[in-house]
Amino acid sequence: MTLGMIENWSEDGFKRVSGLGLKAVEFCYNIGNAPAKLMAIEGDVRKWSAATGVKVGSVGRWGTDKIADDGTIIAEELAGSKTMIDFCAAVGCPVFNTGVNYRDALPFADNCAAAINFLSQLVDYGKSKGVRVAVYNCSWNNFVREPAVWKIILGKLPELGIKYDPSHCINSGSGDYVGEITEWGKRIYHFHIKGTINVKGKHVDDPPAGLDSVNWRTVMGCLYAAGYKGMLSIEPHSAIWKGELGDWGVRFTIDYIDKMIYKG
Repeated sequence: MTLGMIENWSEDGFKRVSGLGLKAVEFCYNIGNAPAKLMAIEGDVRKWSAATGVKVGSVGRWGTDKIADDGTIIAEELAGSKTMIDFCAAVGCPVFNTGVNYRDALPFADNCAAAINFLSQLVDYGKSKGVRVAVYNCSWNNFVREPAVWKIILGKLPELGIKYDPSHCINSGSGDYVGEITEWGKRIYHFHIKGTINVKGKHVDDPPAGLDSVNWRTVMGCLYAAGYKGMLSIEPHSAIWKGELGDWGVRFTIDYIDKMIYKG
């Protein structure tokens, strides 16, 4: 496993990740950002990566609509997703993460069919470029985020994977993140390290991993059992942990998680 973190797509971002002793960076190029602009800097990204020794471990796109009201694919977003897969291929990134929106006017079965249609095209395109595609388990404009839906969508698409984050399972799912990782671990292509605290059903905060409620030792044990060898991506997420406190929290998480990574 390779420990890294989410950062911006800039030279300073690569230098910060390198300065923390990490070897991988994740880009989240979400709604409101044009994929063509990311592709335009792929040469710079390769240069920054070579200079720092930090690889691009994951690229993701959250929040955009992929499916129109009538269940058809939004052509612009399909093309944009393919452009981002081109970027992944150009910079040596192994995984592209995405989600699929739900249309309330359509039956569940039609939503699943639309998602399969969209994701199958990305999986095939990614395969031609040497890039694997994963669906994130976050609820941000995405319904392909829990086992009941994975059984249908991933059941039809055996080469589609999961970008997994235990906090999403806790905050908006069943809460059984250990069960989900155990059952679906071999389909996990990318993994987020993000802490969270909930008390009596109320969300308190998303502090640094190791200062939260997630049983990270059990999580890591489950990932080893699944044979996971991908990126562990630290995601600073709390509005409380900012500035010097936030920097200390990132370093705390690095030290905490790194002790559980086999270096052999």
